[in-house]
Amino acid sequence: MFDPRWSQLGDILVNYSTRTQPNDRVLLTMMEPETFPLTLAVYEHAVRAGAFPQVQFASAWLERALLQHGTPELIDRVPDLERQGMEWADVYIGLRGARNPHEFTGIPAERLAAHKRAMGTISALRNERTRWALVRVPNESFAQQAGMDLGGMMAFFFNATLRDWAEEAKRYEELRQAFQAGTRVRICGRDTDLSFSTAGRTYIAGDGRINMPDGEIYTAPVDDSAEGRIAFEFPASYAGQIIEGITLEFHAGEVVAASAQSGEEFLRQVLDLDAGSRRLGEFGVGVNFGIDRFVGDILYDEKIGGTIHLALGRAYAECGGVNQSALHWDIVKDLRQEGFIELDGRKVFAEGRFLV
Repeated sequence: MFDPRWSQLGDILVNYSTRTQPNDRVLLTMMEPETFPLTLAVYEHAVRAGAFPQVQFASAWLERALLQHGTPELIDRVPDLERQGMEWADVYIGLRGARNPHEFTGIPAERLAAHKRAMGTISALRNERTRWALVRVPNESFAQQAGMDLGGMMAFFFNATLRDWAEEAKRYEELRQAFQAGTRVRICGRDTDLSFSTAGRTYIAGDGRINMPDGEIYTAPVDDSAEGRIAFEFPASYAGQIIEGITLEFHAGEVVAASAQSGEEFLRQVLDLDAGSRRLGEFGVGVNFGIDRFVGDILYDEKIGGTIHLALGRAYAECGGVNQSALHWDIVKDLRQEGFIELDGRKVFAEGRFLV
């Protein structure tokens, strides 16, 4: 018998997050076998809502086989069925299971970059054409990565997701309005003094309607406005590669210098992915204080209350962003112990808490 909490979460994803309606075409990605309990729960709630769900299976094991043995033409190719699925769907729900974070170790960086470029086309279609939500579903590998036992990890997961999202949304909206009233953001902290404009851009509150768990306020910085330097305390992961100790310097909106304590060569290759990959596509603020620890997965880590994150690459059009790229790579900075955020010269976050 399945844990009833899966059904509770399925209900939230179908009826709250994606607002699924009768006759909606719903595409579900079941990524890794362990996500089947949630896949079944979402499928059942979609059917009850009068929608037509379809399931596709994906796995990091399958991706590794492609990356190991595929020709450059195959790796560059945008997956036909996935592209057609995004064009078909009204609703997309990605149930992303966890695999070994080092699954792609040994794959040449240029092959990883080409594959991510192809998959970036799928992500762009998802953003443009569907009402979507993504969930990272834990397993033993995820728990080990986070330094937790499996029972503790599942309790952490359900505590982060089975929330009264309507109530959470009220506080997030207050913070969103405070950020929306500003036009220039300054972030200061360890080895960091970075500023950029958000004039004319729209802030959005992540209140459980896109990611699960959720809890962020985000926008798209003005493309040529970023100036200064930022150092990231937390490691970043891209295409299965871990990069630690990243420092970026910006001028006129572009990364002009980059370094890392490990993975620096791969970092440079990612930055050179395409014409838009050196610009900021997103600025986000973590506002979910129920997520209190770094677990090595961006769907959780970008929501940690008291952190900020920047995404290099593709900007969200709904925020007014125009930067185009196959890349959208979030990197998280911790401000809980050291640092502050200013809006137009006024501190709105300091000493681990919001001042608005």
